[in-house]
Amino acid sequence: MTVRNAGAHRLWIRNPLAILAEDSAGGIVVEGTRIVERIPAGGQPATPVHETLDASRHVVIPGLVNTHHHFFQTLTRAHPAAINKPLFPWLKALYTVWDKLTPEAFRLATRLAYTELLLSGCTTAGDHHYLFPKGLEASVDIQVEEARALGIRAFVTRGSMSLSDKDGGLPPDTLVQDDDTILSDSERVLRIFHDPAPGAMAQIGLAPCSPFNVTKRLMRESAALAERFDCRLHTHLGETLDEDAYCLALFGQRPVDYLEEVGWMNPRAWLAHGIHFNDDEVARLGRAGVGVCHCPTSNMTLASGLCRTCELEAAGSPVGLGVDGSASNDSSNLMEGVRHALMLNRLTYGAEKVTHLDALRWATEGSAACLGRTDIGRIEEGREADLALFTLDELRFSGAHDPLAALVLCGAHRADRVMVAGRWRVIDGHPVGLDTRQLRERHGELARRLFGTS
Repeated sequence: MTVRNAGAHRLWIRNPLAILAEDSAGGIVVEGTRIVERIPAGGQPATPVHETLDASRHVVIPGLVNTHHHFFQTLTRAHPAAINKPLFPWLKALYTVWDKLTPEAFRLATRLAYTELLLSGCTTAGDHHYLFPKGLEASVDIQVEEARALGIRAFVTRGSMSLSDKDGGLPPDTLVQDDDTILSDSERVLRIFHDPAPGAMAQIGLAPCSPFNVTKRLMRESAALAERFDCRLHTHLGETLDEDAYCLALFGQRPVDYLEEVGWMNPRAWLAHGIHFNDDEVARLGRAGVGVCHCPTSNMTLASGLCRTCELEAAGSPVGLGVDGSASNDSSNLMEGVRHALMLNRLTYGAEKVTHLDALRWATEGSAACLGRTDIGRIEEGREADLALFTLDELRFSGAHDPLAALVLCGAHRADRVMVAGRWRVIDGHPVGLDTRQLRERHGELARRLFGTS
């Protein structure tokens, strides 16, 4: 069934092997940038289509949504200075490495991270960039440019650090900016790049890094800016016991009390990690609608602890997933993160409490909720056509009986096709219009030259 009339292109993704959507065994119809129809088993589109894709080999899921990352860290994966360290020593070891970051290296790190995420089935990529050595003042501009070139949906948070080691913080002077500079640039990038409308391809959030490297003034004024520009707020919070001890020593209060004092206990905010919250704090965060990005791979790598995902979600907090920085994960693969989330949370709560569908939901609808978006994260009419299609042709899937469960339990890690806003951005496992071999060579050479130990 085809048509040749003018108007938005209509594509029928027909008869998938499996699909994470109700009443859609016959597939879905994409028109322009959106999903316009779900088709039951044996059904046909209600109106003619221009093109049909046979999806009988594909498991179709909503595009994954990454809610926490540090793209620049792709340049320092498995770095000898930081291997086998917990968070604070890990940070101190790498701060003196990261101050060598250049605009060229940052651009390639961003391109590589976006590409890795796309290949893993991620269609909306969030990054928390807080590192601003001299010369890298336009980092947000670079990240938006690279996202537009690749066609991935971007949620870039303008991060910041304003307390150096001389002020009682952790980073050296070379990596911090003063509050006024940070706030001025935050307003600049919000005016230029932030699009609060449904279907937006680029959005900006404000993300002072953490309680131990920014001022309370910066936290408060970032919250005020977020109200003015209708944007989200993001920070690290509750990641380690060391952070709890730091907040008690410096502020005389625990991290959640600090968050409330600076005006962040509201649905605009979502937190990275959120591990070390007590029962009262979980309830308070839930009542306030504060989201939490669970980063299972990073939490295991740094041995930071176990996020209380089920309790937070039951209390009312949106729970999403993030890969976190590539130097504390050493991968930018969100589908791998889905599997790690399932395994770690089963270890925490029991085999019957957390299912593969829960882990997939955290990485899609839950992550979208953290970002305040209702236009992505599910396969249903009216939502953006952000889709990840996986095949089960590898040996790891042989003998698998439930295709959706197999994606998670058997360890899917690379999508065959990825669609963002109705356009294919990955076809046959390769990003459209990008030479991954050349990218690997350039990125690797810069990593060795700038951050190598020899």
